[in-house]
Amino acid sequence: MMLSCVIIDDEPIARKGLKEYLQDVEFLQLAGEFDNPLKAAGLLAGQTIDLLFLDIQMPRMTGMEFFKSLPNPPMVIFTTAWPQYAVEGFELNAIDYLLKPFSFERFWKAVMKARHLRESTEAILTPATAKEPDHFFIKTDNKLVRIHYNDILYVEALQNYVAIHTTDKKYITYLTFRSIEEHLPPGRFIRTHKSYIVAAAKVESIEGNEIRIGAHHIPISRTEKDSVMQQLLQNRLLKR
Repeated sequence: MMLSCVIIDDEPIARKGLKEYLQDVEFLQLAGEFDNPLKAAGLLAGQTIDLLFLDIQMPRMTGMEFFKSLPNPPMVIFTTAWPQYAVEGFELNAIDYLLKPFSFERFWKAVMKARHLRESTEAILTPATAKEPDHFFIKTDNKLVRIHYNDILYVEALQNYVAIHTTDKKYITYLTFRSIEEHLPPGRFIRTHKSYIVAAAKVESIEGNEIRIGAHHIPISRTEKDSVMQQLLQNRLLKR
């Protein structure tokens, strides 16, 4: 489970420290950082954000005022140098209230609270008997064949057909590329090109504008490059 996060803080050093902490936590994915709450409004309105790291004292609008203005606010962890706002922060159901400067250990405790809350919420909303499908069927060579998601390496569009490359075979089926894409679990499969979708877990390396999966080289289009890199790396790129 990944938590999509946004940092809003007018202090560059504070944002830099938070980003470094986020990079060390596997289940946190940074969706954006802003030095002003108003600049973050568009992103929060346009995509699902799970967790805000929100400073309080900022120009034009405080973090508290901004958070109260959100129609469907995400989870929030307030980060501030001012302890006097702690009571108000918790009245807004904040996950935690971190006083600057805070250690990674203190940061870790806060984000684990957010993770546990999300897991508990999902467990309540998801019936115990619910189970995601792990396969689908296609018609190929005049028969129906079961395709398991875990066996797929990548999918390739071939004019009026689609080729599904698996660990042991290539299946050609008379389907549209879009219909295959709609049946693949998001997050596990990434569209790299108008004619290719890859299984994220099967990617071995990224070489220029190509992805390598075993002996296969799959192109990455220029328009998809940033999105592909973000989805594949998810803050897991180790740096010196």
